[in-house]
Amino acid sequence: MNIWTVANQKGGVGKTTTTVTLGALLAARGEPVLLIDMDPHASLTSYFGKTPEELQATLFDLLSAQQLTPALIDKATVEVGQNLFMWPAAMELATLDRQLGSREGLGLLLKQLLGKLDGLYAHVLIDCPPVLGVLMVNALAACQRVLVPVQTEFLAIKGLERMLRTLSMMEKSLKGERLVSIIPTMFDKRTRASLDALQELHQEFGSRVWQGMVPVDTKFRDASRDHVPLPVLMPHARGVEAYRQLLDSLLPLEVSV
Repeated sequence: MNIWTVANQKGGVGKTTTTVTLGALLAARGEPVLLIDMDPHASLTSYFGKTPEELQATLFDLLSAQQLTPALIDKATVEVGQNLFMWPAAMELATLDRQLGSREGLGLLLKQLLGKLDGLYAHVLIDCPPVLGVLMVNALAACQRVLVPVQTEFLAIKGLERMLRTLSMMEKSLKGERLVSIIPTMFDKRTRASLDALQELHQEFGSRVWQGMVPVDTKFRDASRDHVPLPVLMPHARGVEAYRQLLDSLLPLEVSV
């Protein structure tokens, strides 16, 4: 099971778009995919038109359960497309550390939870909040690869430096180094700022940066309004083609565990 965490400590760089689009592309290949919304603001959950308060159970219920049962996992799992499933977020996730502060292994709850899936999914994608805390720690501890979307502008690059420092510090306590793929997003070839930022990304971070880029594409906004992944709504949109190329570059590198 390939587990990828989509993370950046800066907001508005395309984390949810990356999670949804890659998840839909993987699902279209006929493999079951689980999307996990770790953000208390529930952007991923809202993308699919779901309201946490109206759901039977959420990720918070799974992480805070005294006794995890298959029935509870089923109750919290929402089907959002063919071969595509989601564990939705809830505002209560923001209180996880306070409510479970005395529980041993607080940063490994998600990893332990995913270990109970018994190969139900080929791929898991985790959408993180833009804040370092117990939720991001759980997401980073659970994965083999970290995908870091970075808007091609200079302030976003500064945020990337902070994210990589965080990951470096965490790897000292986590077992095993996480593979990191930096994904340039919202690229506009018409602007000097985007061109210069893309060049700086490659100069500063080298082989960690994907050789392609995700262009500005208003179709992503249309898809989110319709609560449908863009690969389903418009499979040949230029943003989808970019993510398809990204996926092709990532999959040969993965070893299922």
